[in-house]
Amino acid sequence: MEKSTIIGIVLGFTAVLVGMVLKGAGLENLINPAAYMIILVGTAATLFIGFPMVEIKKIPTLLKMVFKEQKLLPRENLIALFMEWASITRREGLLALEAKVDDIEDAFLRNGMRMIIDGNDQDFVRDVLLEDIAATEDRHRAGALIFSQAGTYAPTLGVLGAVIGLIAALADMSNMEHLAHAIAAAFVATLLGIFTGYVLWHPIANKLKRLSKREVELRLMMVEGLLSIQSGVSTIAINQKLSVFLTPTERAKMREKEEAAVVQ
Repeated sequence: MEKSTIIGIVLGFTAVLVGMVLKGAGLENLINPAAYMIILVGTAATLFIGFPMVEIKKIPTLLKMVFKEQKLLPRENLIALFMEWASITRREGLLALEAKVDDIEDAFLRNGMRMIIDGNDQDFVRDVLLEDIAATEDRHRAGALIFSQAGTYAPTLGVLGAVIGLIAALADMSNMEHLAHAIAAAFVATLLGIFTGYVLWHPIANKLKRLSKREVELRLMMVEGLLSIQSGVSTIAINQKLSVFLTPTERAKMREKEEAAVVQ
């Protein structure tokens, strides 16, 4: 479970609900079926109009990605793995890595390893892997765009809902008390539109982009590691080359582990 998503949603609802109470606006005002119809169904309608069905069908999967913790191989472990493979390659040759292929869980890394073991040209391997990454980025970008567009449409639909509510309210001005309640209810749609757009849909789109960026960076790291092994570079050279993908803190921790291993 991705804790940050849950925490963010809980804080978002808490901020609005508690804020309404502190401002003296009763929570019963949120019971407005018409506002929910305009915002939620209206936003869904804009997505169906704006995106092909093949992409709309991916929404449940995209939401699952936001709520489920991303499982990626730690970069420090990946460097250690490439150093081990480099050592084997320098001693026994690339074909010695064939016994390791089936143990690789990551499909992208496994495919790249098979290509270099099969003796493919280095430029060919690089092109295939980078094209794979580019295709993955395109898919991820399309998924994030769905929620980004929902975040753009929802606030505007909130204004539309307020206008509809005001039309209904001003149609009968004989009862001022009823008119006041009707005007207040009209702005519930605006509240829902802004809330869903800027507290839910836009942040979800941003998280999908961040998850994609992390995965792409890891795959680029894999490409460099695979090509380095194919070139027959030393373990030290691989360590130095792949360490650029680590943060300064991660590099420091890795050096501490290496120094501790040497002492032992």
